[in-house]
Amino acid sequence: MKLMSMREAIATFVHDGDTVAIEGFTACIPFAAGHEIIRQRRRDLVLVRLTPDLLFDQMVAAGCARKLIFSFLGNPGVGSLHAIRRAVEKGDPPLELEEYSHAGTVARYLAGAYHLPFYPLHSYVGTDYPEVNPNIRFVESPFGNGRVAVVPPLNPDVGIIHAQRADVNGNTQLWGIVGVQKEVAFASKHVIVVVEEIVDEEVIRADPNRTLIPGFVVDAVVHEPYGAHPSYVQGYYDRDNQFYLQWDEISRDEAKLRVWLDEWVYGVRDRAEYVEKMGPETWERLKPGKAPSGQVDYGRYV
Repeated sequence: MKLMSMREAIATFVHDGDTVAIEGFTACIPFAAGHEIIRQRRRDLVLVRLTPDLLFDQMVAAGCARKLIFSFLGNPGVGSLHAIRRAVEKGDPPLELEEYSHAGTVARYLAGAYHLPFYPLHSYVGTDYPEVNPNIRFVESPFGNGRVAVVPPLNPDVGIIHAQRADVNGNTQLWGIVGVQKEVAFASKHVIVVVEEIVDEEVIRADPNRTLIPGFVVDAVVHEPYGAHPSYVQGYYDRDNQFYLQWDEISRDEAKLRVWLDEWVYGVRDRAEYVEKMGPETWERLKPGKAPSGQVDYGRYV
């Protein structure tokens, strides 16, 4: 049985010095997992994500990371990530950056998932990326049509993904903006899936096209309702835009940020206590409207 508590999953699979991909492209960001990593005081992590936002700002402020691998960095629609900015500009704490385009980061995951030595792409031709990132290189096409940029494979020690639902065997269904969760799962050496619901196998089998991540690549399944707040999970709760605006003010002041971490991460035992502390009015405010999908009869198969 793969069902674990968040505390057990992080303690089992995330270790100091690991490369940890915590994915979610604007949606389904595994905040609960990141907060548990902070609580367990993991150190010297290489954190990977296409679009690091508030969660990585919090993890850097807590001293978890020595390096970020990414392709966009910021508080979406608001501005800078001030803890990360302090780390880069003042070395407090020291932080290494390895930057790619979105296509470049996706290509690294794909190369890792397919066990390729590198992945070719055209998007770096004519850019300055290769001047600041030595992992972006050029090779001659074996088909005689010029030089092409290549990036190396990425195989994180741990991939952490948040999704709508899974069964106890780890067969995971995700909808909405799916990002690169599938690629991360196949590229990572260990996979933790965090879900809003644990459902019966029959539910998964009844809608197979939503099963992006098969159970055979999943090491742990964590049932953690509201585990992606303040980001959103389509069909379960909306994005907490109010919090993203508040974070800009909190993170500008290092002392305020420490107070926030003490209250909302170190000061709660787990995500369930966080949810209770947020209060029912928060979850009522973020309740999404109804938008049911159409029904499909898959018919009988042998």
